[in-house]
Amino acid sequence: MSLDDLRQRVQDVLPGIRRDLEDLVRIQSVSADPARAGEVERSAEAVRALFAAEGFESRIARAEAGAAPAVIAHRAGPEGAPTVLLYAHHDVQPENDHADWDSPPWEPTERDGRLYGRGAADDKAGIVAHLAAIRALGDDLAVGVTMFVEGEEEVGSDSLPALLAQEKDSLAADVIVIADSGNWDIGVPALTTSLRGLIRVDVEVRTLTHAVHSGMWGGLVPDSLMTLARLIASLHDDEGSVAIAGLHQGPADDVEYPEERLRAESGAVPGIRWIGSGPVVERLWTKPALSITGLDAPQVFGASNTLVPSARARISLRIAPGDTTANAVTCLRRHLEEHIAWGAELTITVVDTGEATAIDAEGPAYDVARDAFTEAWDGVRPVDMGVGGSIPFIAEFVDAFPNASVLVTGVEDPDTRAHGANEGLHLAEFERVCLAETLLLANLASIRP
Repeated sequence: MSLDDLRQRVQDVLPGIRRDLEDLVRIQSVSADPARAGEVERSAEAVRALFAAEGFESRIARAEAGAAPAVIAHRAGPEGAPTVLLYAHHDVQPENDHADWDSPPWEPTERDGRLYGRGAADDKAGIVAHLAAIRALGDDLAVGVTMFVEGEEEVGSDSLPALLAQEKDSLAADVIVIADSGNWDIGVPALTTSLRGLIRVDVEVRTLTHAVHSGMWGGLVPDSLMTLARLIASLHDDEGSVAIAGLHQGPADDVEYPEERLRAESGAVPGIRWIGSGPVVERLWTKPALSITGLDAPQVFGASNTLVPSARARISLRIAPGDTTANAVTCLRRHLEEHIAWGAELTITVVDTGEATAIDAEGPAYDVARDAFTEAWDGVRPVDMGVGGSIPFIAEFVDAFPNASVLVTGVEDPDTRAHGANEGLHLAEFERVCLAETLLLANLASIRP
């Protein structure tokens, strides 16, 4: 089939795909909210039905009783054809304060070329992008396809390793396409080839057994807040680079990130200066980054004039591809223990971890993918992009299926606002995503398993 034929097929199926996406967005499948567990179940069943209608053998799967429902669906290809595993997730983030949204979060609404709603991009659009390619190819689909649509990605995919082990035979594939990332810009596609890992640690500092008068004891007894502040300050050097010895860092692909775009997308106030050193994309993708994402301490309003006996901070440490969470925990713990001042008591609690991922994106499947993206974006070659955030489940797939080619892509763009208010899907880019995946599935038939 020619590019024009496939483009027309995608255009023909898009109205129905849009309706399916809007129906999914209306389901409040917030996996973090126990009160909406029924909605997560309803979402899984809706996804299962969509693929059953396309001739897939489809079922609900879960690793254990009480785990969130995943959908596994399979359609066999011709004898000797490769099998492609298509991943997305049907659970979504909480919508939080409805007042922050310009339209109701659970009612898909189009404005200025975007479709707004919780999950409209992350990641229900990933589900229907897979569906669009399957519908567009119809009986001409010349590869085996397995759908795997997870139901707990937004809460850390805790049962995913067990589910992958349980379903290893049914999920085995030659190529894995993970639709949970994004593109470099409107009009510029991307393949995600690296993601940072994550460790989160709660650090508690105690200097007193109880609060005491600041006038009576100030100047002799250190309070916990000043001690914690001193400890936090030790985690960066004067440039703002992470000062924890032993963490890995590496080079990034040579991708230009213009200053104007950087400031617009980051939301930085006008006078802010960037921290760290080296190329921007290295600081964002392939070097460690550390943030304090929470503090437990008395509020300013109503604070008494006493020395605070204990204070606690949550440290979020992004680790570079090539590092491990075990090494990062060891290095962070050693740094904190060496830099705690004045003999204060220090308690360190690991909250959670997620491994970094680096993908060697070379070989026939990646060549086919890059050609498909280039055609869908009218001659624009895809960027090999890093992601500073963490998607730990990708490392799980790489480990579970070491011989598969793993392609990480998605529907998001720099203004998608996934996880925030006014999450939106750029509809013109979504059409290109659907065309690219249709071309990919059509041309992967030439890859021999």
